[in-house]
Amino acid sequence: MATVQQLEGRWRLVDSKGFDEYMKELGVGIALRKMGAMAKPDCIITCDGKNLTIKTESTLKTTQFSCTLGEKFEETTADGRKTQTVCNFTDGVLVQHQEWDGKESTITRKLKDGKLVVVSVTQLCLSFLCAFIVHIPVLCH
Repeated sequence: MATVQQLEGRWRLVDSKGFDEYMKELGVGIALRKMGAMAKPDCIITCDGKNLTIKTESTLKTTQFSCTLGEKFEETTADGRKTQTVCNFTDGVLVQHQEWDGKESTITRKLKDGKLVVVSVTQLCLSFLCAFIVHIPVLCH
């Protein structure tokens, strides 16, 4: 079973399905959705014990959050939402649960066949799936 440290590294987007529908479900406007569809972000995951940082970099925008696993924090998402978020690592899966304005979204990250698979699901079960491949590893200190 994977450990959170095995998710560490720089992951390059290679496939994305349903992202426009997911952003629409979140209430993201068409202009921002079109820009998001063009982005080919890298996801950089680092950890130090229970402290986790996830950075998403693209030529259009870079976002980052840091948290302690199991503790709720305020996150500002790439589309500008302010969410109450908690991240946990259970059974080889990093689970990021967001709540805002009576809505919810859950983002899971796990290793599958050497790829980081990210699945985002809103409360209405529309889902967004993308797979990342390893690009540049970042070591945990």
